Amino acid sequence: MPKYKHGSGTLYQQTKIGANGKKRILKTWWLSYYDADGRRVRESTKTTDAAEARSKLNERLGEIAKGEYTGPAADRITVKELIDGVLTDYQVKGKKDVRCARIKATKHLAPFFAGKTAHGLKTADVKGFIKKRQGEGASNGEINRELALLKRAFNLAIQEEKITRKPHIPRLEEDNVRQGFFEPWQFDALLPKLPDYLKPALTFAFYTGWRVQSEILPLTWDRVDLDAHTVMLYRGTTKNKRGRLIKLPQVLFDILDRQWQDHLAQHPECPFVFHKNGKRMLSFYKAWKRACQEAGLSGKLSHDFRRTAVRNLVRAGVPERVAMMITGHKTRDVFERYNIVSDGDLEEAARKIDERIAQEAARKQDKARVLNTIALSQPEANGHTFGHTSTLPQGEQPLSH
Repeated sequence: MPKYKHGSGTLYQQTKIGANGKKRILKTWWLSYYDADGRRVRESTKTTDAAEARSKLNERLGEIAKGEYTGPAADRITVKELIDGVLTDYQVKGKKDVRCARIKATKHLAPFFAGKTAHGLKTADVKGFIKKRQGEGASNGEINRELALLKRAFNLAIQEEKITRKPHIPRLEEDNVRQGFFEPWQFDALLPKLPDYLKPALTFAFYTGWRVQSEILPLTWDRVDLDAHTVMLYRGTTKNKRGRLIKLPQVLFDILDRQWQDHLAQHPECPFVFHKNGKRMLSFYKAWKRACQEAGLSGKLSHDFRRTAVRNLVRAGVPERVAMMITGHKTRDVFERYNIVSDGDLEEAARKIDERIAQEAARKQDKARVLNTIALSQPEANGHTFGHTSTLPQGEQPLSH
């Protein structure tokens, strides 16, 4: 091998003494170099190719020069370790979506990338994951949420100096502006199909537009003042971290009053306003899906109540600023995105256009009829009347011009 300048590290091959006492040179190349603290490091390149081994050595020396060196241990860190790290980070920081993140990690990410090292992961591997999830029927939005978790895992590991690099993780295009909402008759059809324990919570969602999972189901009695007809969400408990106070219309006051009476009589130890047999509801997916199917409303989401409330508040003439405070929207663009139109709105608009055209046509006909009547009733210019002859009194002559 050619000689390199001092301090550039060395490559060497280990020797092994056999049972017969003879030395045998092993084919795998090893690195020998000094880290930033002056400690000597020996590391296997896991290759028998000298040029590839030299490239590995130069990579290590480059990391040391840039201050990015983490040592051979970084190459042994697996993707699973990174995922475990980000889940721990979510839990320590009290992230609300830690349960969903754990499902994404254990059900999809960890099984697919099992055995892969962090430094060994390539963009091609990530694309393979995307292809697999698309084959399973996952939407681009679902896949993007899973890739975001993977990307966060790599970024966190780099911040903690566990690894030195990450692959490019592509993002799929998605249209997350959903158009679903409930017409009044659809909600009336759904409500009887729901189990009794779900009806109060989802009726509350229909009228307020509050988020079911994060704002309604965790709602406790210390945030309700029936005497003042108010319900409050504390600062930091909502998605946008802002507190919220609403006045209860009679329909919601009646629901909460019944819940309170049930609380006193049946479940005084339960702190939750909406519950199932005295215990907090975490998920109602199966009951929701079954009720929607029985009502002929398959495909509806409970989040559709949020869009429905926005539209209904606007239709009722509630000022936009007040409506945003009720539903908890922080920006106008998100609020306007939810203030969507239905087929019924479009049909009403078409009907109004037809009425306007008909009114305009009738107005023109009336105007033409009036003008025609005036024209028939007035004498011709120069004093002559069409269709008539006149005689002058005896002894008078016509005026000369």
